[in-house]
Amino acid sequence: MAEKKLVEAITSMSEDFAQWYTDVVKKAELIDYSNVKGCMVIKPAGYAIWENIQRRLDERFKAAGVENVYMPMFIPESLLQKEKDHVEGFAPEVAWVTHGGLNPLQERMCVRPTSETLFCDFYKGDIHSYRDLPRVYNQWCSVVRWEKETRPFLRSREFLWQEGHTAHATAEQAKERTEQMLNVYADFCEEVLAIPVVKGRKTEKEKFAGAEATYTIEALMHDGKALQSGTSHDFGDGFARAFGIQFTDKDNQLKYVYQTSWGMSTRIIGAIIMVHGDDSGLVLPPEIAPVQVMIIPIQQKKEGVLEKAFELKETLKNFRVKVDDSDKSPGWKFSEQEMRGIPLRVEIGPKDMEAGRCVVCRRDTGEKTEIQLEELESKVSELLIRIQADMLAKARRHLEEHTYEAADREAFERAFAEKSGFVKAMWCGETSCEEEIKEKMGVTSRCMPFVQKQISDKCVCCGKPAKKLVYWGRAY
Repeated sequence: MAEKKLVEAITSMSEDFAQWYTDVVKKAELIDYSNVKGCMVIKPAGYAIWENIQRRLDERFKAAGVENVYMPMFIPESLLQKEKDHVEGFAPEVAWVTHGGLNPLQERMCVRPTSETLFCDFYKGDIHSYRDLPRVYNQWCSVVRWEKETRPFLRSREFLWQEGHTAHATAEQAKERTEQMLNVYADFCEEVLAIPVVKGRKTEKEKFAGAEATYTIEALMHDGKALQSGTSHDFGDGFARAFGIQFTDKDNQLKYVYQTSWGMSTRIIGAIIMVHGDDSGLVLPPEIAPVQVMIIPIQQKKEGVLEKAFELKETLKNFRVKVDDSDKSPGWKFSEQEMRGIPLRVEIGPKDMEAGRCVVCRRDTGEKTEIQLEELESKVSELLIRIQADMLAKARRHLEEHTYEAADREAFERAFAEKSGFVKAMWCGETSCEEEIKEKMGVTSRCMPFVQKQISDKCVCCGKPAKKLVYWGRAY
């Protein structure tokens, strides 16, 4: 009974997807709730995933010429007020510090919701000449946004992220960097997280407060909802003019810099869960899994079994591998390993030892294979590569099968009434149409894809001449 209970503790996806998600993050011990309302405790299993994301993403940043820095977590109100659109965009979410100890502050400070203003203030004194450019900086930190409704990883009042902030001599260089970093995110999601994404530009209504253009990668979750998974912003010279960031160019003229900003946060862990998970719990891509292989000794009290399990661990030392030598039953261990999403399970018992083999089970498909012990290392390597590729292929199929086209309003409304996923449809470019679609259907523009296609010549909302193809969807 106890062995069944572990799996039964997860609500099935088809019954209640939101509850399934909550069950998984709790039962897989990724997070715990905190007495600090709206904030979560990220437990070792959850933080280990973030560490792998951080490490792999940071490698890609450094290859792209990015350097890491760290800024203060407090922003004086006067500094925040310098860029009007920016402060208006963040005002409802800002947490304010009003006292230092027992004494009221002369000027209240906000706990950073994002760090554009701090980087601008720093760049103003740091950049003097064209020789100082470009500045390509990033920081790994936490930010605070006072969200009304929270959900683990997807939306919490404090979350972890990285935020890149760059300064350039020309608008072209800034645009190039904005697109470059978006491509870094897209490649990372596909190659490391096995999550296919749609790349595109946000509409004026959906762009970042203070930006000239916002680019995004949008992923499709198992329930057909979209998740904005990374964004990259081209600021033009708007922030530079507001903060007075100027440099002397090669022609000896004083000019304003052009800036970018880009970020990815712990919400991407929510995407991993919702793209790959199943009714038994997490399914982690091998590239990101904190433990890639779990060795489970069968009848471990019998002579030599435990020793053999640790011998196999040594054989597999080039992978992230553990032995479950706890006193729980094998069935319980199997359920636990499945719940935690560990890509491969290796079973070894007395009969296997006699035959010089072990049983290897894939988490993603449940497929079991008998493998000769002398081939274990090479076979595990092959299987992990195959699992990674198969998980991406499966997620890509899901994205393709849940992406639809609508040529007119009737088809558009019917698609969202009957189906779940992305709907590609034409748009006139007017914010009023975007707002009407959101109000009447609960659907938002996700992005205008870089690869445009003419589905029809009329806006799906008002029927006027269409300007852009847009991916629409319900989103987290």
